[in-house]
Parts: sequence; C-alpha cells; structure tokens
Amino acid sequence: MTKVLVLHSVSLVRSALAALLRSEGSFEVTPAGWRTAARQAESLRPDVTVVDLDCPGATAVLADGGHDDRQVLTSPAPVLVLASTRAPGSLHRAFQAEARGYVDKDGSPKRLVRAVRKVAAGERFIDASLASAFMEAEPVPLSPRELSVLARAAEGDSIAEIARTLHLASGTVRNYMAAATRKTGARNLIDAIRISRRAGWV
Repeated sequence: MTKVLVLHSVSLVRSALAALLRSEGSFEVTPAGWRTAARQAESLRPDVTVVDLDCPGATAVLADGGHDDRQVLTSPAPVLVLASTRAPGSLHRAFQAEARGYVDKDGSPKRLVRAVRKVAAGERFIDASLASAFMEAEPVPLSPRELSVLARAAEGDSIAEIARTLHLASGTVRNYMAAATRKTGARNLIDAIRISRRAGWV
C-alpha cells in the first residue's frame, strides 16, 4: 500500500484529491493543511507528498526548501507537485526544491494516479504539457533566503514573525526585504511582492 500525504490549504480540495486517490484502491491517503503538515509528514512517513503549487502556503515551503517550522520537503518522501502552465516561475521553484513529479492540473485524473505510482517507485514524472513552461521559466534573481522572506511577507507575516520563523534577526529580515525590493526593480516591498507574484516566484 502506497502512503500518500496530500497538502492543500482548502479542505474541500484536499478531500477531493484524497478521495480520487483512494478510489484507485492501492493508496493510503492522508489529507492535511499547512498547520499540521510537518506533524503528519513525521508521523505518517509517506511514500509521496502531493503539493498544489497554487495553494497558499506552498510558496513559503518551496522558498524555504522545507526548512524551519514547515519541515515537509525535508522528509524522505519525494514531492509531487500539481502545477499550471500559466506559472512557469512556480515550476522553477519546485525544481529548485527537488520535486520529483510534475502533474498538469488541467490534465486527466489518471495522470495524477500514474504520477504518484511512478514517484513512489523512485522514478521522475513530468507531464509533457509542462515541458514548454519549464523552458519559459526565467532564472529567479532572488536568493533562496530572499525568496523565503518575501514569500512569508506575501503571506502577511510581520517582520517579527518572519524573524522568529526563520531564526533571523529583525534587522537581517529588513535587509533581505530591501535586497529583494532592489533586485526586482520595485518601488517598495508591496511592489516587490506584486512583481514576484506576477513572475510566479512567490
């Protein structure tokens, strides 16, 4: 029985994905939101972790590489992402985080089932429809730590919250914010978040 952890911020969506996979009969599926993701990953020890790249919360996890308080990607389980051709920047981020599978959200449910099986078997899976989006993905000008700080700021975290979560000094967080603003050519932090979201980086 293949153990699958499905992460999504929306209860209805993660429940639907879990039901789809359970209907195949060969998966033991556990759906979870971001608040319980790390705990579930540790206790379940899944064979595959499924993450929707458009899901609020995925940005911070991918930008952090799964470190700190959301230790999801650091578990031994390979990550399979649900992605869209409309957000090549997100694909680039997932690739940097060493995701093993990439499923087009506009594709057939059978593709997801096949992808989970392949990734659980230690293979890579990339939907052909996502190949062009991979090629279109521009290099991200921000460092992983700058992305991490910007992603959490985009989630609404305060400087103090970001500093506590990432184990940084508040002044260091401000420096990363200033660097991200400068590198994106933005007028301010809000503009930097807008530019980065449009590019699919956060």
